[in-house]
Amino acid sequence: MASEELHVLRAAEIRERPADEPSWLVEPLWGAGAVGIIGGAPKSCKTWLALELAVAVASGQPCLGRFAVPRAGPALVFAAEDAPHQVKSRLQSLARARNADFAALDVRLIVENSLRLDRAQDLQRLRLTLARHRPRLLVLDPYVRLQNADENDVRQVSAILSALRDLSRSFQLAVALVHHARKNAAQLPGQALRGSGDFWAWGDSNLYVARKHDGLLLTVEHRSAPSPAPLSLHLVSNARGQDLVRLEVQQTTSPDEPHSAHARNRNDQTALPQRILSHLAQTGPSHHRDLRTALSVRDKRLSETLRALEAAGRVAHTPSGWDLIPNQ
Repeated sequence: MASEELHVLRAAEIRERPADEPSWLVEPLWGAGAVGIIGGAPKSCKTWLALELAVAVASGQPCLGRFAVPRAGPALVFAAEDAPHQVKSRLQSLARARNADFAALDVRLIVENSLRLDRAQDLQRLRLTLARHRPRLLVLDPYVRLQNADENDVRQVSAILSALRDLSRSFQLAVALVHHARKNAAQLPGQALRGSGDFWAWGDSNLYVARKHDGLLLTVEHRSAPSPAPLSLHLVSNARGQDLVRLEVQQTTSPDEPHSAHARNRNDQTALPQRILSHLAQTGPSHHRDLRTALSVRDKRLSETLRALEAAGRVAHTPSGWDLIPNQ
């Protein structure tokens, strides 16, 4: 018996994105309908950041107090490591901090004891739940508690991530998967994610949180859009205690104010991979000397970073210069 043919269209027949449909879930942190990772070492406030996204999407208030939400909608959260009353307390704190009405806040919690992404029955239950609630954002926190697969096994990880992408496309929703990173430093944040390299390759929008001195560094990465410069974050609360705990973007030094050479070099080193990727996304193929001039970076540092990006499969050296490699 012959199998049914695959559905094929000419590229010109593909439906355009409606003019009134925003391309961002949170601009410029997370794309509309994007799947991706919120990654970082343990105790780096990954859950706070994930819930911050959920509150912003559900309320329409700016994420982290400054990043616009073009279109608000329900957010659905499964927090495997926290009791529902603990998640409620965090959400209530974030809502108050962002001047959102908590009683009306459309963040919905999956209150099951467990959810296994490597179990067909649980995936089907999740599909039915998404069909009923139609969230704009699904937060799953953390990956390690959502399956029993070997996170170093490409086939097992790929099956789970493929299932999540299928859910994203079926229901036009963004999926934020919280995942742990190794404590050891890596040239690129995505390389520090635990397990298979599929985690890094899978994401359309990825957020990486790392502890830096007395604060946090947030690095943003997109598949199809330039990435903003890394942001300094702090977890803060008001004088009354825990009822207004939230993440805040630390004010950066203005261009008129001098930086110390040490601070400037440290920031350049941290941001350079993303600056290279953003530059290539905006300008197309660029020769080494043009990159060095545009990014104001030393030749040796640029060469080392380009080699790391090439080894990670993010860029390639072509006759026209260094160019991005589209993620598959």
